[in-house]
Amino acid sequence: MCGEAKSVLAAGADELHLDVMDGHLVPNITFGSPVIASLRKSVPEAFLDCHMMVSKPSQWVGDIAKAGGSRYTFHLEAIDTDEVNVAGVCRLIREHDMKVGVALKPGTGVEAVAPFISLVDMVLVMTVEPGFGGQSFMPNMMPKVLSLRTDCPDLDIQVDGGLGPKTIDEAAAAGANFIVAGSAVFKPGVDPSEPIGTMRRSVMRLGQGKADA
Repeated sequence: MCGEAKSVLAAGADELHLDVMDGHLVPNITFGSPVIASLRKSVPEAFLDCHMMVSKPSQWVGDIAKAGGSRYTFHLEAIDTDEVNVAGVCRLIREHDMKVGVALKPGTGVEAVAPFISLVDMVLVMTVEPGFGGQSFMPNMMPKVLSLRTDCPDLDIQVDGGLGPKTIDEAAAAGANFIVAGSAVFKPGVDPSEPIGTMRRSVMRLGQGKADA
């Protein structure tokens, strides 16, 4: 993991997106704070974007902060299983000196996050069902992105799932400015700087919900 992280950072990646799954909110288990802490030692200057696919997000804020997380993105759907409400989780994350992100599964409407926009730094719109890599991009999620961009011109909007050179233009044109890419970048025989560069140029050219002039 450390070697791959250094490789994509050298290729131009702005952040490292780390998928933490607990086997409850999503049907898969990955890794937790010990792995993140080890990675932090290897890439001390990197921005670690921790996507917390966990059923009780308040429980892990302290551990992720101690491990070196830079942003803590929790799922709005997970609040139903947490005794701390959305505002409380956001406050806890800030108290631990991390940026705040909130994520929406494909089945969650964008209106659900509207009351909390002022509390977060970024909204993550999932463009696949969370839990597994290698899925196909869901273009029907783009109205969510466009709605957020229209209502919140300065908000950081992240998209995650099926993103790559073939799908980036649609996401960028809708207004996404933070792009998560896994399979398109970590592919044998592919220089990661090429897909990273393609996606960066698309966001710069089409970003903020504006199409080509």
